[in-house]
Amino acid sequence: MQKSKLLIGILGALAALPAVAQEAGGNSPFSGEVRLVSQYVYRGIAQTGGKPGIQGSFAYEHSSGVYAEVEASSSSFFSDLAADRVANALPPEGASNSSLELDISVGFKNELANGFRYDAGFMGYNFPGTYAPGVTKANTDEVYGAVGYKWLTAKYSYSLGDTFGVSMAKGTSYLEVNADVPVAEGLTVCAHVGKQTYKGTTADTLTAAGANPSYTDYRLGVSKELGGFDLGLAYSKTNAATGAGTFYHILNRDLGKGTVVLSVGRSF
Repeated sequence: MQKSKLLIGILGALAALPAVAQEAGGNSPFSGEVRLVSQYVYRGIAQTGGKPGIQGSFAYEHSSGVYAEVEASSSSFFSDLAADRVANALPPEGASNSSLELDISVGFKNELANGFRYDAGFMGYNFPGTYAPGVTKANTDEVYGAVGYKWLTAKYSYSLGDTFGVSMAKGTSYLEVNADVPVAEGLTVCAHVGKQTYKGTTADTLTAAGANPSYTDYRLGVSKELGGFDLGLAYSKTNAATGAGTFYHILNRDLGKGTVVLSVGRSF
């Protein structure tokens, strides 16, 4: 309950700040969004156990290209993982009382001539919760770089250490290509492919035990602006290993399986 109240408070603040900044006059460098999703899927992996989620973001962007952003989302992945380990009488992993993901990013981006652009920065993922002694925390730090041309973008993210609960995983990476193709007024077709590659001795041990955490994910969807709202429909799927004992099989669910995601958001 306390985590839910904290998330609602954060989202309320995120929604209010851009409006306050706009009232101060002029074109505000602040922006924000609040979004409801049928489930939270990140890099192809379900983060809310197939249940709905609420998300929000607040960003500041200077005319020089320097920016900072805070994002908040409901998330049950690591509390579900902890419950799964208890249910199967296994050593602890994950975090109990974990229902919030809070991410902070800072970076620099710029638009170049003829439709080219680039973006580089740092992102910290934070998962508050109660971790058992000796359990690797889910908090993750990445640096990233992206290049784009018109509707096509390629991005590479590189982990600086422990990665989403996998210890000694420096060098773990995520390479993705995204296409957002406008096809009509306010209507965009979105396609994505990404590859999550874990590195390090812990990842090697998991792989040898048949629980390879690395995978490729795919997503295809559409987004539509309608009456001031952003509507989305997408299908997401991965080739992550499935079945009991695999890395993304939690509480009898394969979290990387094909799934449909609906979303509705409002930007401020």
